[in-house]
Amino acid sequence: PRVCVVGSGPAGFYTAQHLLKHHDLIQVDIYEKLPVPFGLVRFGVAPDHPEVKNVTKTFGQTARSERCKYYGNVTVGRDVTVAELQQAYHAVVLSYGAEDNRTLGIPGENLPGVYSARAFVGWYNGLPENRDLKPDLSCETVLILGHGNVALDIARILLSPLDLLRKTDITECSLAALACSKVKRVWLAGRRGPLQVAFTIKELREMINLPGTQPVLNPADFTGLENAVKDIPRPRKRLTELMIKTALQKPGEMAAQAAAPRQWGLKFQRSPQEVLPTADGTRARGVRMALTRLEGSGESAKAVPTGDVEELECGLVLSSIGYRSLPLDPAVPFDSQRGIIPNSMGRVEGAPGLYCSGWVKRGPTGVIITTMNDSFDTAQSVLEDLRGGVLDVSVSREGFGAVGSILSSRGVRPVSFSDWEKIDAAEVARGKAAGKPREKIVDPQEMLQLIGH
Repeated sequence: PRVCVVGSGPAGFYTAQHLLKHHDLIQVDIYEKLPVPFGLVRFGVAPDHPEVKNVTKTFGQTARSERCKYYGNVTVGRDVTVAELQQAYHAVVLSYGAEDNRTLGIPGENLPGVYSARAFVGWYNGLPENRDLKPDLSCETVLILGHGNVALDIARILLSPLDLLRKTDITECSLAALACSKVKRVWLAGRRGPLQVAFTIKELREMINLPGTQPVLNPADFTGLENAVKDIPRPRKRLTELMIKTALQKPGEMAAQAAAPRQWGLKFQRSPQEVLPTADGTRARGVRMALTRLEGSGESAKAVPTGDVEELECGLVLSSIGYRSLPLDPAVPFDSQRGIIPNSMGRVEGAPGLYCSGWVKRGPTGVIITTMNDSFDTAQSVLEDLRGGVLDVSVSREGFGAVGSILSSRGVRPVSFSDWEKIDAAEVARGKAAGKPREKIVDPQEMLQLIGH
C-alpha cells in the first residue's frame, strides 16, 4: 500500500511512524510546503525550550526508514492537487495543521503595532513568512490578549535577560531587535477569571522565576478563591494556588524581585473592544477593554460585558487567542465555522481514501503528546481500512512516480530528507560559530541555493 501524508509537523510524522510500525509493507511519502521539516516543533516551540524539540530525533528516524520518503518544497493545493495525490496513492492523510490565526474582529486591529501571536512567534523562531515582521519594540508597555502558554512564551521572550536568549536558537535578527528593546512591562489580559486560564503550571512557574522581572498580580482578583479551589481537579488547583501565593507576596519577600527593572502581570475579566490609534492615526497607542462578569463556573463560565470599560495604554498589542486551519483544496470538505476537516476517527466525511490528523482534524488545541495520540488514532483508521478491504490495494498505485512527473512538468523541485540534513548541518555550524545550538536560515531561497537547487 502507498500512503501519502501532507504536512511534516508532529501530526504528519506521528501518523507516518504508526503506519510504518504496524504494517510491514506500507510505503509512506511525506509532503511539506517548506524546504525544512518539523512544523511547529521548529517554528512554534519557544527557543528557550530545547528539550521539547528532542522529538525531531524520532522524526528523523522515521524519515530515514527505507519505506518513508520526504518531499519538501511542495505546496499541495498549488503544485499538486489532492485529487492528483488520490490518483497516485491508496490513501491520503491531511496533517497540515493550522496556518492562520483567529482574528479579534474589533476596530483598529489592523493598525501598525498590532500583531498576531502566531506571526510574532514565527518571527523570533525563523518562520520564512514572518521574517520581515520588524515589530517596534520601542514602547515600554506591551499588551498580550490571551491567557495560554503561547501568551506566556511571548511574555518570557520579551522580558528574558539577553544572555539567556543568546544561548538558544532564536533568530539573529530577533535577538538584535530584543537587544534594543525598551519594553519594561508586559500585561496578559483575558476575558475570564483566574480559574479559566489556559496556561499550565510549568510555564507559569518559569515566568514567576524569570530573573530580573517581577510578577504583578492583584490580590483582589483572587479573593474567595481559596475556598473555590478545594473541589477542583488537582492540576487546576495547584495552578490557582501558585497564582494566589504570588499575588499575596509582600514586596519585601522577594528582595531580588522588588528591585527588578521589568515586570509582568495578569489582568482578568477584560475583553478587547477597540484598538485605539495615536492622535495622528498611524499606530496603536492602547486598547479599550470591556470589563466582564462571569456567568456559570469552571471551564464553561462565559464572560459577559458589564457595560464598564477601561483604557490600557500600550505601544504593542499581541493577539494570542488561537490558531486556525484553512481549507487546502476545493476538493476537500471543510467546516469553516469550526476550522476543521469534518471527519470521523480521522476518516474525512464523504471522501473515501482521504484522512486527516492533528489540528486540522480536531482544532488547534493540545500539546505534542495530544497530537501524537490523535495521529496514532488516524493511522489506526487507515490500517483498519486496509485490512477490511475498504482501501483497494489490488490496483497498484505509482506514488511519487506519478507525482514526481507532475511536479517536474510544473517546474517544482522537491527537497529530499538528505537535502534537509545539509541545511541542518549548515545551521548547526553557523550556530556553533555564534555559541548557539543553531542559527536558523530564514530565507527559503538561501536554503535552496545551499543544496544546489
